[in-house]
Amino acid sequence: MKDIQNLDDIKQMVDTFYDKVKVDPLIGPIFNGVIKDRWPEHLQKMYGFWETVLLDVHSYSGSPFPPHAKMPIEQIHFERWILLFINTVDSLFVGEKAEEAKWRAEKMAEMFHHKIEYFKAAGHKPLI
Repeated sequence: MKDIQNLDDIKQMVDTFYDKVKVDPLIGPIFNGVIKDRWPEHLQKMYGFWETVLLDVHSYSGSPFPPHAKMPIEQIHFERWILLFINTVDSLFVGEKAEEAKWRAEKMAEMFHHKIEYFKAAGHKPLI
């Protein structure tokens, strides 16, 4: 196995991961319900996001949190998301960028979860 090195590797990681997400009994219905028939568009965004984050190629612009702000997700959903992501990366890649991808995914899930819980507890709606 090799490390994540280029856009083709990013696409392989993203496609493999979301193939698992789509059929997962816990988070699949949530993602499929929100994304519906816009999977190609979502995957393109994710290619750009991860290419920007891991390879310092600025192909993503935007804010990743707002689309998740109103989703019906709890800690258990984030745990499953992370499990699937880490298992995907570990099955495909090894190296510094692979470790960075897993670390960044964990931090992003943690931040999203905290923000969603904050809005719920405070009775506020996120500004999106």
